[in-house]
Amino acid sequence: MKRFTRRTSICALSFTVASAITLPAVPAVAQDDTISIGYAVARTGPNATGAGITTIPNYELWVDTVNKSGGLTMPDGSRRMIEVVEYDNRSSNEDLVRTIERLASQDEVDLILPPWGTGANLAIAPLMARFGYPQLAVTAVTDKAPEFAARWDRSFWMLGGGHDYAAGLVDVLSTARDAGTINDKVAVVSVADGFGIDLISGARPAFEEAGFELVYDESYPLGTSDFAAIMSEAQGSGADSFVAFSYPPGSFGMTKTAQSMGYNPKAFYISVGGAFPIYPGIADGKAEGVMAIGGVNADSPAIQEYFARHTEFVGNPPDSWASAITYASLEMLAQAIERVGLDHEALATEISTGTFDTVIGEVKLEDNQLRDLWWVGQWQGGAFRAINPADAEGASTPIIPKPEW
Repeated sequence: MKRFTRRTSICALSFTVASAITLPAVPAVAQDDTISIGYAVARTGPNATGAGITTIPNYELWVDTVNKSGGLTMPDGSRRMIEVVEYDNRSSNEDLVRTIERLASQDEVDLILPPWGTGANLAIAPLMARFGYPQLAVTAVTDKAPEFAARWDRSFWMLGGGHDYAAGLVDVLSTARDAGTINDKVAVVSVADGFGIDLISGARPAFEEAGFELVYDESYPLGTSDFAAIMSEAQGSGADSFVAFSYPPGSFGMTKTAQSMGYNPKAFYISVGGAFPIYPGIADGKAEGVMAIGGVNADSPAIQEYFARHTEFVGNPPDSWASAITYASLEMLAQAIERVGLDHEALATEISTGTFDTVIGEVKLEDNQLRDLWWVGQWQGGAFRAINPADAEGASTPIIPKPEW
């Protein structure tokens, strides 16, 4: 049974209050027996697709699971139910920052969960530090994670950096090139946002060092919907490999455009959205061989159990990259609360130094960063499977060349 407490709209701040939500499996408990958790995520705007697949379902699944079990366990053994205060940031960093400030200073929530996306997490990092909240930046890809973790010692960067993903992709393509499967030419495009800039900045030197030639290198504005010119130029570049450091709208748009124009590079790589469960439908059932950022060990019993629970609760499976990491971060948070309570300083220290049992296995951060990650995945036989690092347990062998659309 769900209990919704509606909050009034705040016209002066030009964003919508979604709701304050508690999902108890037992009769409602007193306010003093709850933990308030706030977040401002994109339910509308260009970031809504990513947030709606990777972030929001995992937040809701976790809250439902915790409350049905009786609530979060405190150090003294007592249990406290979760009440959620949620806002729609409308994919606007300006609205997001104002909302985070409201959650901290007016709503005075116990904890704040992060938004979806690299740019959004970077936008709120100084504010989270100012208010002292731990920040679980689970959907931010940035090579500056070590610098940010040192600057904001209560921030945790759990998705790696652009150079990591670029190096993993270059490793996959280098193996194929050395086997004579593809040539040494690459066509690459990138979204002109923090994520795309970070990825392409890592990719250029990695490709050059590996002996690849970037015969096409173009950025596009966030919000672009027409990719005909970009894909046409990439097709005419002579490159066997097409690489897009893209958010979901770009990943989907470039896929559809490539199919409509008969563009069939031997290696087709997209970024965010490629690991989403809706991608095979976007690709008209022809996702086989498409590579994308991230991946999961599809043979892991813990991952399989998580996928089953997510599918039952949400109605759809999670994405095969940041979803599991998002859920794992919430499991870490719950275990840290059980050990040290809600004091922000103690909580941040425990997250930084503790070891946690999660759906992605045992997790221990290194300098406030998660480093044991999958860098490249590929659609194979109806599942998005991790292919790099190639020597990691559960890695699958890449399929190159990709079957034609």
